[in-house]
Amino acid sequence: MNPAVSVEAGSFRDPSGRVIYADDRVFRTVMGTAADSFRQAETSGIFRKLIADGMLVDFADITDQAPAWGLEEADMLLEHPRLPFVSYPYEWSFSLHKAAALAHLDLHLDLLRSGFTLSDATAYNIQFDGVRPKFIDHLSIRPYEDGEIWAGHRQFCMQFLNPLLMWSVLDVQPNHWFRGSLEGIAPEDLAKLLPWSKRFNWTILTHVIAQAAMQRRYSNSAASSAKFGKSRLPKQSFEAMLRGLRSTIAKLDVPSHKTVWNDYAQNTSYAAPETQAKHEFVQEMVAKVEPDLLYDLGCNSGDYSKAALNAGAKKVIGLDFDHGALEVAYRRAQSEGLDLLPVWLDAANPSPNQGWGQAERKGLAQRAKPDALLALAFIHHIAIGRNVPLDMAVDWLLSLAPTGVIEFPHKDDPMVQVLLSQRPDIFPEYRNDMFAKVLSARARIVKTVDVLPTRTLYWFERS
Repeated sequence: MNPAVSVEAGSFRDPSGRVIYADDRVFRTVMGTAADSFRQAETSGIFRKLIADGMLVDFADITDQAPAWGLEEADMLLEHPRLPFVSYPYEWSFSLHKAAALAHLDLHLDLLRSGFTLSDATAYNIQFDGVRPKFIDHLSIRPYEDGEIWAGHRQFCMQFLNPLLMWSVLDVQPNHWFRGSLEGIAPEDLAKLLPWSKRFNWTILTHVIAQAAMQRRYSNSAASSAKFGKSRLPKQSFEAMLRGLRSTIAKLDVPSHKTVWNDYAQNTSYAAPETQAKHEFVQEMVAKVEPDLLYDLGCNSGDYSKAALNAGAKKVIGLDFDHGALEVAYRRAQSEGLDLLPVWLDAANPSPNQGWGQAERKGLAQRAKPDALLALAFIHHIAIGRNVPLDMAVDWLLSLAPTGVIEFPHKDDPMVQVLLSQRPDIFPEYRNDMFAKVLSARARIVKTVDVLPTRTLYWFERS
């Protein structure tokens, strides 16, 4: 292999091909029988249809270049566009997860109509362009064999349906659970959490309760497991199962999210002078930096993400702990066509490197190198809310991006006082002059402005 290429550590599970990086390019090797399946799908025209419909990431066949990269053992070599940011299902909001599940089912139904199917149902094969889901794994697409059972049924339930049911039926956010169990939420675990009153729903009975019982039976009997492996499922029943799941998932909602959008629409004011000043400051920085990728930490409703996009940022990743805020940002990105992806982040415990070899799923810091960041009304939540010393909080922010805007709410700011109201003030260093000293020791302060008597914006450039 050419020393200029490297293998994506998270692409080992599929023996039919690996993801390869070379300079700034992304390749996919295709090996053995997978090459035959790929060529059948390509010849049928289904790949180009799905790409034209925005459901599948694009590719180019560059097999003739394989020897130049030391990849001549591959039967085919594909090149894909590089994704600016890879998100994981344990970072998705309810609406992102729901959109991903519906996209997966729509793709599978399209494939069955064309004589193809999916070999698995992993949620990690869905990525987002803005908030539009796209399937990224061409090698999961293979010819359908008449009467075959749905190979990815249990995986679909664990990684799509069960997290959504936790949200919708139990009003519990599954992100921490999913991050601790990368294969998803097992039916036998979810079944134990469901009250009897919720178990008589048809979807829950067939895809959770029955699956949990089936798993217990098959895991204790090789004969039963072998019998299941020989089961047949008529295509018409297969399609009906997918359509039934689609119909159910499309109707799911989160009880505690129902009033979020209305509350936001009624309470948000764009006329406040300090809000206008913040918009202008953010847009001045963005217009100067022209970031291809910008992180908006504590993105809230996506108001300043939109301001950054309007000022010239090409793509914004919004990060927030509050799922209600993420839902509002999702609705805004969807309705206004913004290139904004709002995902869940616990800044005091961001997604780590994990999975096989602690490299299968990358941590936040390893996944992308944004050109700039916004951290507005953010730092007091980690410095006071989570006891992170001010210098460590600044070090972390500066490690993410070389430039950006940080808002420092002073200790007498009403929101800081809310954080301090139920605990002793053990933060003597939390002062505006100390923040300026800490920041200036690590970065050049390009410009500051007081948008309120208790709030100062800092535009920094990392030293």
